[in-house]
Amino acid sequence: MALFIIKPAHLRCAVRAGRLISELRGRNTLCSDRSYTTDGDKRVPKIYTKTGDKGFSSTFTGERRPKEDHIFEALGNTDELSSAIGLAREFCIDKGHTFTHQLDKIQCVLQDIGSNIATPRSSARESHMKRTKFTAEPIVDLETWIDKFTEELPPLTSFILPSGGKGSAALHLARTVCRRAERSVAPIVRSD
Repeated sequence: MALFIIKPAHLRCAVRAGRLISELRGRNTLCSDRSYTTDGDKRVPKIYTKTGDKGFSSTFTGERRPKEDHIFEALGNTDELSSAIGLAREFCIDKGHTFTHQLDKIQCVLQDIGSNIATPRSSARESHMKRTKFTAEPIVDLETWIDKFTEELPPLTSFILPSGGKGSAALHLARTVCRRAERSVAPIVRSD
């Protein structure tokens, strides 16, 4: 599995994950510091680095750690969450739901969270910390959205089965992936 850490200073979530894949496959450069090969007159970005072939990967700080390190577990779970939200978002767009822009914003915040996770304080310089820092504003936004949508719901009288159409089922899946991501990030936060 290849995991790409998109540095906030390079993209700052200017494109969603799906658009990023399209960019990588069909257009010219996306980030100026990526490796490229020439295919005729068209520059084709390499989406692999071969630096993880021996069971180690690099954090944003350049520190090499085993692929099974808790940092990469948390990054993988956060990336999977963003993908699950992206899938749910596509189903919700098909049904004309009005909250898809909130899902976009959540995916962007997850990119920032991934950058932060990939910057262990044990090897981070001040410049790393500055680039991956984010504010509490997304938390306030999320809580505001939850409160707003909760007001629109009828009172809960029983457990809800994860179903209710493709968009709803995909959002339930994203919710469970979110809980796993949270469980893998919490120890990292506790250990600083």
